[in-house]
Amino acid sequence: MSTTPTASGPSVRSTVHGYPRIGPRRELKRATESYWKGATTARELDDVAAGLRRDVYARLREAGVDDIPSNTFSYYDHVLDTAVMFDLVPSRLPSPARAEERDERLRRYFALARGVQGAPPLEMTKWFDTNYHYLVPELSPSTRPRLVDDKPVAEFREALDAGFRTRPVLLGPLTFLLSAKVADDAPEGWEPIELLDQLLDAYVRLLADLAAAGATEVQLDEPILATDEGRAAVGYLERSYRRLGEAEERPSLLVSTYFGSIGPAALRVLKESRVEAVGLDLVTDGEGFEDLAAVSGLGSTRLVAGVVDGRNVWRTDLSSAIGRLGTLLALTDELSVSTSCSLLHVPIDLDAETSLAPELREALAFAVQKAEEVALLGRILSEGEAVDAGASAPRNPAFTDARVRARLDALGPDAYERPEDRGGPDRVTLATTTIGSFPQTSELRRSRAAHRRGELSTEEYHRILRAEIDRVIALQEDIGLDVLVHGEPERNDMVQYFAERLEGYATTENGWVQSYGTRCVRPPILFGDVSRPEPMTAEWITYAQSRTEKPVKGMLTGPVTMLAWSFVRTDQPLAETARQVGLALRDEVADLERAGIRHIQVDEAALRELLPLREERREEYLDWAVASFRLATSGVAPSTTIHTHMCYSEFNRIVGGIEALDADVTSVEAARSRMELVEALGRRGYKRGIGPGVYDIHSPRVPSVEEIEASLRLAVSHVEPANLWVNPDCGLKTRGYAEAERALRNMVEAARRVRADLAEA
Repeated sequence: MSTTPTASGPSVRSTVHGYPRIGPRRELKRATESYWKGATTARELDDVAAGLRRDVYARLREAGVDDIPSNTFSYYDHVLDTAVMFDLVPSRLPSPARAEERDERLRRYFALARGVQGAPPLEMTKWFDTNYHYLVPELSPSTRPRLVDDKPVAEFREALDAGFRTRPVLLGPLTFLLSAKVADDAPEGWEPIELLDQLLDAYVRLLADLAAAGATEVQLDEPILATDEGRAAVGYLERSYRRLGEAEERPSLLVSTYFGSIGPAALRVLKESRVEAVGLDLVTDGEGFEDLAAVSGLGSTRLVAGVVDGRNVWRTDLSSAIGRLGTLLALTDELSVSTSCSLLHVPIDLDAETSLAPELREALAFAVQKAEEVALLGRILSEGEAVDAGASAPRNPAFTDARVRARLDALGPDAYERPEDRGGPDRVTLATTTIGSFPQTSELRRSRAAHRRGELSTEEYHRILRAEIDRVIALQEDIGLDVLVHGEPERNDMVQYFAERLEGYATTENGWVQSYGTRCVRPPILFGDVSRPEPMTAEWITYAQSRTEKPVKGMLTGPVTMLAWSFVRTDQPLAETARQVGLALRDEVADLERAGIRHIQVDEAALRELLPLREERREEYLDWAVASFRLATSGVAPSTTIHTHMCYSEFNRIVGGIEALDADVTSVEAARSRMELVEALGRRGYKRGIGPGVYDIHSPRVPSVEEIEASLRLAVSHVEPANLWVNPDCGLKTRGYAEAERALRNMVEAARRVRADLAEA
């Protein structure tokens, strides 16, 4: 393809910041889990990975993308890869680089992500405001950055041997350090950024190795610049890229920023540094153009313009994008068209979907199609290729529902309030429960798939589900849990299950997206006004309650999480869409209460996830997020206990928002973060119920009674025991029954011990 500039402007090329790793049919997931089980070797896993990487390069070339990235692949997480590459791992789990055998290196690598008996894994939390989870590096003055792994170099050479000259992608040093946490052995007041100069020395060596291998350009990702923390670190930014820019042996440098605008100060630093290119997200908040104008353009620094949305699945309005790109041509001497961020966050190929309604399908683009969009935009600007008049996808008016809007308009303030004087069901101190799901066995998954294909009758499928509920209820009674759950055997995913039963949503067959490690989800597409045609959960919850004298919780997914873990319409404010979902859930809550269910859990796992990266926008977000939850839950009687659950995010910043939800009980991830949120709630004098997770369900290790007991005693030191619940970090669907049962028995015994000591005190 020619990239000769037209008479009216400079050369324009096309690229993407990154691409999904998992394979079109989740090949990486299956190969990795097979390796974990010992069914395949490290060599076999490496062969699958190499094939997936080659396929990605070929797909991008076929799409017409000019500049192809490499080192966007990871067996588990790119932040973990960076920590391992620079030997920045906690001493309890030695760096895989210290082992000689490939198999041993992989086992140590996965131990950092998943833990092993006696050694818990790294903490896991959300990657900025996405549903991707990263492993949080633990750093202290005793950690010494040094280059001990050649993954970026090896993958560049691998691509070169296959006929692809790629652009290696590295996590930037500033984002790595500001996304890390302080290790327990660090002195008070020490911060990871103090390792910057040592880490930069390691980066300089890596850049030299990449240059020696033949790399002509390297991408350094600095999404931290879209946050308040990143904007406040402009001095460190200048220091970092002065040092890297002055390196004698290096490729050209592209500093890529995304998830929002970075502000004029940071952009000016990058413009005045020696980096050759800067990537900007020109989609997320619309302020990137203002930043460029404030610094009078980039001049000779190449602009990599993120005008194709890398996080949502709607087709790009090409006419509008061309207009914006035309404006940018006056602000830089050299331009590349790109996605706003890595395509890691969207499904791979729309062509794999055969059941979507035609009018919806025409409005969508997945990773393959978005790569084609950036390539087309590059050709249009460079070669004058004609724009398809139908390139913009108009919204179908049928996507709105006047009845939904009329119901919302009729609501008064009382729809969002619960009485202060509440008397929920009597319970014991340190009541034990679980978050909701129990292990999803292979037999259960096969039955669900067979029913979906029409090979298993609804009657037989429901018999299987009832038998699984019987098993779960009996097991919980035997273990001694106080508040039971039905185990969610009917649910494929906590968002998809509800999306399949709500109007205004569509679901995909193969739209898989990586959430963490080998955990993949199929985010539904929220395209229209939302309503609930009929009850969604009451049949299964009431059946479970009929099998026991103990209380059974009903479980729903909250409105914010339904938005966060979906691809959401962009033609109206998120606040309005959240209210629609909240109203639909309010109807379901009412049905559960009428059926006699007195504990109802509305999970808001993503409340922290959608928190804007900038402080100035957070109050507005929390106002509508809290309102949508309260709309869903405020119609119940004072005697009904409303629970909520949140997981795997740093919640300290939204303690006020958690209080404002006005839930009677909030269960939170706390095991990997060592009860940090509980301490924060204790300082605020939090008066509602709190259920800190006392063991990490994302690790296969089974915590001992003593370990859980220690966590509970720490929680009791911060929160009134009368307000404390005992539960795992999250649902148990990804675990096996053997480990889940052992862990729950240990949890109940630990609670019994602490409860007994409190009774004697």
